[in-house]
Amino acid sequence: MAALVKSPNQVDLTINTDLARQILTGFIHSEITRVGLSRAVIGLSGGLDSALSCFLAVEALGPENVLAVRMPYRTSSPQSLEHAQLVIDQLGVQSITVDITPMVEPLFERFPDVSPHRRGNVMARERMIILYDQSEAFGGLVVGTGNKTEILLGYTTLYGDSASALNPLGDLYKTQVRQLARAVGVPEVIIEKAPSADLIIGQTDEGDLGYTYAEVDKLLYLLVDQRYSPEDLVEAGFAETFVSSVVERVRRNHFKRMLPLIAKVSNRTVGYDFLYLRDWGT
Repeated sequence: MAALVKSPNQVDLTINTDLARQILTGFIHSEITRVGLSRAVIGLSGGLDSALSCFLAVEALGPENVLAVRMPYRTSSPQSLEHAQLVIDQLGVQSITVDITPMVEPLFERFPDVSPHRRGNVMARERMIILYDQSEAFGGLVVGTGNKTEILLGYTTLYGDSASALNPLGDLYKTQVRQLARAVGVPEVIIEKAPSADLIIGQTDEGDLGYTYAEVDKLLYLLVDQRYSPEDLVEAGFAETFVSSVVERVRRNHFKRMLPLIAKVSNRTVGYDFLYLRDWGT
């Protein structure tokens, strides 16, 4: 292991954006074409992550082969729709807008005491239904938009916004997503605005989490990528309560990063013994 980092301010998350861009556009193109398709479907929220995924998909496949789907709810910020339209106009992709309000309201009426958290999960999963329906209609794979920070922290809805056929951003921390977005030309107004799932009025990611992406990205990078122990990082200057809360959150949400567990009753169990690649036989 490298020498112990002396302070959180020493952590450098700078990436080679040219190389990352080449890798991720190649990934999108190869993973979609290897299954015999040439198109992508993206849920375009007006936020940073989905905008970057859309830019990369267009570079990999061409604008005519990318469908951007806007899926507002009645309380969604008008700014989100406007920012998504900026991306659509700049890239020239195909697009549709599907209002999810009449789809989810009957469920909320059935359970009038539904909590904001449950409402957010329902909306995220309804959007997943729409994306996968459009995947069939458009003839393309659903391209994910979740970043590494969200995946590690479990800040995602299982079978909602976490659902995709492939995810080009899943190994980039949020601060790295911002770097790459700026390099590929995502509008600055999208890059600079406060990240939000836009499921609840006034909701922001960092408000939900209780810390900024800049803070937690440094900690996660040292814990996950550099394999420092929590004790090492407390010694380096991270607050002990911050370190312990993040470690516990990563541990507690591990189930979101896995396929459903299968009980083993045979000699050849999928996910245990049967581990062939998706392109088995090619």
